[in-house]
Amino acid sequence: MKVGLFFGSFNPVHTGHLIIAEHVAGLEGVDQVWFVVSPHNPFKEKASLAKDYDRLHLVHLAIDDNPRLRASSVEFHLPQPSYTVDTLTHLKEKHPNHEFFLILGSDALSTFHKWKNAEFLLDNCRFCIYRRPGAEDPGPYAEHPAFRWCKAPLLDISASYIRDCIRHGRSIRYLVPDKVFNFLEETTMYKT
Repeated sequence: MKVGLFFGSFNPVHTGHLIIAEHVAGLEGVDQVWFVVSPHNPFKEKASLAKDYDRLHLVHLAIDDNPRLRASSVEFHLPQPSYTVDTLTHLKEKHPNHEFFLILGSDALSTFHKWKNAEFLLDNCRFCIYRRPGAEDPGPYAEHPAFRWCKAPLLDISASYIRDCIRHGRSIRYLVPDKVFNFLEETTMYKT
């Protein structure tokens, strides 16, 4: 099985994430896209994150009717902070018959050189890169053979904008899937 790994905090998952995942899942030869919910990205403050299983639940709500998309809690059971190379190694050991590739926004390339074992990843992994609005020039990675540039349709939506809207009582309808919207309307998640 060919699996695209879409790593993220998904704090919360939103329509932009789903459009990218659906686009990549529709590429020739891709069987599934797994949303790998990260409990602690080393480049983000953990205190700003909703609880791990709450974010995972929102991903499940968002994708539950799409067989090509799957939610993964694999990083919940690995040492933290989460490093892509460690997660990828674990998944390859657990699923030796799967072919994994990473889905990244072009904004991640500006810090890619800081990733744990970045050169190993470049030599041993393939990437599907989608352009993010306002992202810096990818520099030396623009033409790297490990990267496949995908022209995914993009929405200029961020999870931080959604959280800010919730805190200030503004509507997030249509920014998130209906089931996520309904769940967030009924809880205090992100309201404080």
